Amino acid sequence: MHIIYRLILVFALVTRQVAQAQNGIVVFQSDFGLKDGAVSSMKGVALGVSPTLKLFDLTHEIPAYNIWEAAYRLYQTAIYYPKGTVFVSVCDPGVGTERRSVVLLTKSGHYIVTPDNGTLTLIAEQLGIREIRQINEAINRRKNSNESYTFHGRDVYAYTAARLASHTITFAQVGAKLPNEVVRLPYQKAEYKDGLVKGTIPILDIQYGNVWSNIPKAMIEQLGVKPGEMLRIQIFQDGKSVYDKSARWVNTFGEAPVGDDVAYINSLMDFSIAVNQGNFSEKYKVSSGSAWTIIVSK
Repeated sequence: MHIIYRLILVFALVTRQVAQAQNGIVVFQSDFGLKDGAVSSMKGVALGVSPTLKLFDLTHEIPAYNIWEAAYRLYQTAIYYPKGTVFVSVCDPGVGTERRSVVLLTKSGHYIVTPDNGTLTLIAEQLGIREIRQINEAINRRKNSNESYTFHGRDVYAYTAARLASHTITFAQVGAKLPNEVVRLPYQKAEYKDGLVKGTIPILDIQYGNVWSNIPKAMIEQLGVKPGEMLRIQIFQDGKSVYDKSARWVNTFGEAPVGDDVAYINSLMDFSIAVNQGNFSEKYKVSSGSAWTIIVSK
């Protein structure tokens, strides 16, 4: 009886670990938009694997071919989902070429199914790399899709993600294990030096035109600035000055007059700039991506 009890306990523990490994949630993002049936077809493939899966959208409004923004949206969102969630990210201008199709398992226990084309740049830094496997399309590809070369999001990524999330396959059955390295897009990392804080503009708060940086709150605090004081902000695109003005450092937008430029900490606890009840991006022709640099000082 003691041996039987131990076997039952071991089985229960293993079952619990498997349940924690993949939780039946699949989250989709792409640059497809929602004007046609592309996104719906991916979800249909996933439900064809298992109708009990829980399917969610991260976004399908990534600007066409903008791998950097796909990388950032994963960074912005993945951490808030429970471990075991499987993400499908398809921004794939190189579809049909030799770029690798992979599944990344982060140290936090999240799975990212995507082309290895730079999309994993930020999530690999944020959540760490536990293991990467290359998708074996001989096994993990939708039936009768071998002659389709331009929709891997449907035929390979959604299908593999669904098989993984539903426990149809284990992570090891995704394909061959790869070195813990991903294709990385170059960008200016946040740094503090000699009274200057330097970073990049990874993304815009699209709805309002606010400019978000990758500079964490702690670096701004190193400047010794207090609420209500002015900060000098310089913005460059490929080294060319686009903006060089002062903005008031505030905790809330209500602390400054409507129309004023303000500096604040966004929901990701990073330094940001806005026009109070206006659109900073449109007003000053500022955009986002690795070509953009921002410098903050007192």
